[in-house]
Amino acid sequence: MLDKELLQILVCPENHMRLREADSRTLGRLNRLVEAGQLQNRAGCKVEQTLEAGLVREDNRVLYPIQEGIPVLLVDEGIPLEPGMFS
Repeated sequence: MLDKELLQILVCPENHMRLREADSRTLGRLNRLVEAGQLQNRAGCKVEQTLEAGLVREDNRVLYPIQEGIPVLLVDEGIPLEPGMFS
């Protein structure tokens, strides 16, 4: 979990929309896709590491992973979300 003050200042690196923490349902769905080898980031690279946490963009279209407690806020590392998958 991120510090609430930090979460208030973090924004999407692409369009500066606000971010919120992903819920366990979203992370579970994405991790099932990781295990099946079917999840790709925006750069087209297969996501191979299980997601421990993530930040969902305000429009529910992208999740940025949090690895070892550090948000990875790089556009290419964002994971596109399908409708109905988001928090």
